[in-house]
Order: sequence, then C-alpha cells, then structure tokens
Amino acid sequence: MVASVSSTTSAQDSSALSSALGTNKAMGKDDFLKLLVAQLKNQDPLAPQDNTQFVAQLAQFSSLEAAMGTNSRLDAITSQNQGLANTQVVGLVGKVATVKGSLVTYQGSGIAAPVGFTLSSATDSTNVSIQDSTGKVVRTIPLGAHNAGLVKVNWDGRDDHGNVMAAGTYAVSVQAKTKDGNAVSVTQETTGQVKSVAFDKGYPVLTLANGMQVPVSDLLKVESSP
Repeated sequence: MVASVSSTTSAQDSSALSSALGTNKAMGKDDFLKLLVAQLKNQDPLAPQDNTQFVAQLAQFSSLEAAMGTNSRLDAITSQNQGLANTQVVGLVGKVATVKGSLVTYQGSGIAAPVGFTLSSATDSTNVSIQDSTGKVVRTIPLGAHNAGLVKVNWDGRDDHGNVMAAGTYAVSVQAKTKDGNAVSVTQETTGQVKSVAFDKGYPVLTLANGMQVPVSDLLKVESSP
C-alpha cells in the first residue's frame, strides 16, 4: 500500500517538474519558485517535506534572486562603461595615431616617410624593404646590425635608382637575422591620421588615412592633428 502511494507520488513529482520547467533549460527564479510549489503540492503524505530541507530551499531561492539582481546591475554597469569607452575612442578621429602595422604613407615632393619597428633581440643584419601597391620592391634599405628594441629610419621617398616615387601608401617589410642566420621577430608600426572608428566587430577598429585598419588594442601613440 505504501509502495503504491510512493510510486504515484513519484510520477506526480516528475509530471509537476516537467510542467514547472517546460522546455526552458535555464532555471530562473520563477522556475525555482514553481518547482518549489509543485514539490509541496505533490509531496508524499506519509513522508512530508522536512522543515530543515524546506528552509534550505527557501534560502537557495533567496540567494538565486539576489544573484540574478546583481547580474542585472553588473550588466547595466558594463553597458554604461562600454558606452563611455566608445565615446573616448571616437575622440581619436582626426588625430595622428601610431599603431602596429606595416604600411607607410609617402606624401611626395621629397618629404621623408618615417618607418618604425621593434626588434625582439639583437641582429647581425637588418634590411627594410619598401613595396609599391603592386607588391614590387622599389627600395631596400640596409641597416646592418642593431640592438633589440625600437628602430626608426626615414625613407626619403626614392627607389633603388634614386628616382622620386609617387605619393601614396607603401608596404614595409623587415628582414632581421642573427649572426647564425636565424630570423629575429619584428613588430612593425605605422603612423597616420585616424579617419574613422567602427564598432561592428564588437570592439573598436581604427581606420587610418593610409587605409590601415587595426583594433584599438594595437594603438601605440596618439598625437595632435598636424
């Protein structure tokens, strides 16, 4: 007789649980409350809910509600902070930024274009190659041995034959090797005016006047507009 009551109650508990939760796999505070009420309605009359367990479940319900409230407030704070950060990044438009990248803008008329890069370790040979829009190497600048750290050099805008190149955007590549012929890691940088900022990727992306697009995390330096 007792087994029959237990079996019926078990089936009712299962049905009540399915009804309370439905198809939603994520239990919220409303689902928790429904489950608690269903459990009380369908408890075994020969073995009613223990007071200690009932109080513990109420405490869990209170903790769940408090945690969800905290998460909501944290989400609101995060959203506000993101909005403030985006506003600050938009303020970079029009300024001159130095970022990690391999492009350089040559203004023409013999005005030198700065080229910068960082060596991870000392080198025995260091060569800078300037490429035009077709990928052709127009100038190779040998710099010899260098210590680790930031290296800066000015490209005079001429090719290997001394001809003045047209104004435009050029790609820079650096070949750095040790005395043993091993390649040295190089981090290149480029400088240009920030033309726009986009947020469609979920994080700010800067677009420079030379066409370079980089995440704001690659920003190295910001200067006032010329």
